[in-house]
Amino acid sequence: MCAANSPRILATKPYDYLLKFLLVGDSDVGKEELLNGMDDGASESPYYGFSSCGVHSKTTTILLDGKRVKLQLWDTSGQGRFCTIFRSYSRGAQGILLVYDITNRWSFDGINRWLREVDEHAPGVPKILIGNRLHLAYKRQVSEITAESYALKNDLAFFEVSPLCDFNVQESLAELSRLALKRNGMSRTWGPNKVLSLQELACRTIVSCTTIYGIDQLPLPPRLKSHLKSYAMTNKTRSTRLTIVKVNKT
Repeated sequence: MCAANSPRILATKPYDYLLKFLLVGDSDVGKEELLNGMDDGASESPYYGFSSCGVHSKTTTILLDGKRVKLQLWDTSGQGRFCTIFRSYSRGAQGILLVYDITNRWSFDGINRWLREVDEHAPGVPKILIGNRLHLAYKRQVSEITAESYALKNDLAFFEVSPLCDFNVQESLAELSRLALKRNGMSRTWGPNKVLSLQELACRTIVSCTTIYGIDQLPLPPRLKSHLKSYAMTNKTRSTRLTIVKVNKT
């Protein structure tokens, strides 16, 4: 058969959108834990690993409203001498995760400094506040109300997460992805025709029929209960932020 008459095989990308996110915060707040707990896309990324300049990176793909979003996640070290590295890597960033440790008040207080760095070197880039190590809540030094108030004051989405328990990590990335796509005008490409995954439809249905505390009483595996709680808290945070925005506009 002539090659000209053979069917052409078109190469397709394994994702619909590509976003670059930075994880910033003081050292020892668990940024590397967050990266290690994510699905690994290293085999298809030239950016994975640890560089000699003190920057970890990882690539992962999430499903967002029926679209595949590939994320390049960069962990700039929290040590002061690496602030210049952050300034360099912030170029082209489309989202920032401000990470602190809920068991370390000092790391939360340091968010102010990192927020100033972000506003100076990556102005306008969407940001979310991440309270890490929720599985150590019994050692908590930063209350959820304190962090949520800080987030609302600075117009940040807020999540408490635990990579160890697989709690709220994917949800926080999904929310930051939504903000980044909206800022860059890419969310309009699917607009009202977006397709919800079966998982999101199931979560939405269950959460609408119960409370966060009622989820514990459901005859479901612990991992699924954790995911449902995470989904419920994510939507609670988003609803709170939308309410604040509406109040400010009136």
